[in-house]
Amino acid sequence: MQNQDYEYFLQNMEGLYKQYGHKFLALKDRQILGVYDDFKTALDETLKQEEYGTFLIQECFQSKEECVQHFQRNVISVPA
Repeated sequence: MQNQDYEYFLQNMEGLYKQYGHKFLALKDRQILGVYDDFKTALDETLKQEEYGTFLIQECFQSKEECVQHFQRNVISVPA
């Protein structure tokens, strides 16, 4: 399900950016559920209506190149 939503985001990235700018989008079933200023708000607000794991929160970028992170060394995940 989230893979379809991510594909929808990638296919429509330019238009979504033009419409919403640099925001965080809550997506489900190829639909925009909400638009938020930060990830935490997007998650908290979407969880009020949707079940965890059934939607995608995606930061909106102008192009695919902007949303790719490049690291020069090995990167490890550190628990928060």
